[in-house]
Amino acid sequence: MAAPRIAVAGGGLAGLAAAIDLTGAGCEVHLFERSRLLGGRATSFQIDGRTVDNGQHVFLACCTEFIGFVERAGMADALYLQDRFDVTVYAHGVRSELRAANLPAPWHLIASMAAYRHLGLGGKLQLARALFALARERAPQGNFADWLRRHGQSIETIRAFWDPFMVPALNAPLEAMSAAEAAFVIRTAFLYDRGAARFGYSKVPLAQIMEAAARDLASVRRATAVSAMETYDGGVRLRTADAHDDIFDAVVLALPPRALERLLGEAARFGVKDLGRYEASAIMDVHLWHDGGRLDFDFCALLDSPVQWIFQKGDGYLCCSLSAAGALVSTPTDDVVGAIWREVSGALPELRGAKLVRGAATRNPEGTYNARPGTVRPAARTLDPRVAIAGSWTATGWPDTMESAVRSGREAARVLLEQNAWTTKL
Repeated sequence: MAAPRIAVAGGGLAGLAAAIDLTGAGCEVHLFERSRLLGGRATSFQIDGRTVDNGQHVFLACCTEFIGFVERAGMADALYLQDRFDVTVYAHGVRSELRAANLPAPWHLIASMAAYRHLGLGGKLQLARALFALARERAPQGNFADWLRRHGQSIETIRAFWDPFMVPALNAPLEAMSAAEAAFVIRTAFLYDRGAARFGYSKVPLAQIMEAAARDLASVRRATAVSAMETYDGGVRLRTADAHDDIFDAVVLALPPRALERLLGEAARFGVKDLGRYEASAIMDVHLWHDGGRLDFDFCALLDSPVQWIFQKGDGYLCCSLSAAGALVSTPTDDVVGAIWREVSGALPELRGAKLVRGAATRNPEGTYNARPGTVRPAARTLDPRVAIAGSWTATGWPDTMESAVRSGREAARVLLEQNAWTTKL
């Protein structure tokens, strides 16, 4: 029996994760990506001869499926992962550290607060009470800002801990953040396993990992969007934007909500709804090259700044991450680079007297997709056994993250293999 021909529409993390698993199961996988780059919201490109990622993408040690994806792509050595949770935090030129203690969770984090200079004793007690409340409360309701206020979190505590850690985690202001999703992040990263919140990131341009993930696919068609789909008893017919038709045994649709809605046409026919109830939240990164040489941290957080995190990508090269960037994504590059350099050089004592050599900005207006309250996120399985859905915004149990993307792609592959009578290696 010939290997089943499977199409994957969308070459981001979700689509690539599905493609790797389907290929490993003996399927002939054909990937279609509308961009010339693979990786979707996690890729790299050239700016004036320099390779930069389209944002600093961070994972935690609890993101086991993302780590496994990189390993399956043969790129395990490309990842850096801390030995323990250890974060440098600056506020108005004052530096402090948060370093996990050698204690069981959550005491490892609570004990690390003892020497945290940006939060007073009262705030530290508030934080401890909130962490224990999150451990007990199974389904917190409403937005996270209201939940924090109800649990006695002061402005000081919010600015010193909740803002720098939660806004980047969910790419949303606390007022727009689901309390349930925030609770999931805190529990998963901090409350159950003292090693779960260790920071990790790629040591190589993200595009290298994505290219490796696509290495064994039957074909990869870049700059080729799927514009129409028709299902019938024998399979699935796809039409691309260049008017090319092809027939497959099944398809994984790893697309953003609105693109998926357009392709499905009558989404209810596939048992999918609420695709119009997602709002995009922007992420922006400002890249700064300076003459101050190497600084003595790999990454740090900033308080009271539009910049939440700074990553040192090389000697004299900083990548500054701005989550929930809002209107900043439409600010002219020279203006935003100048403003962020003033922020960063004023906050980091090591940069006093340093000069900005050049700057650049990478913008992603659709950095994440936030569902409105009451939205039913789609599962991978649809009413048609030949069609599966993937995407970081789908019903994976995780918020919109790289981990969620990989989980969704693997589940889409599993669903197709389970529902169709193919002879595969599994």
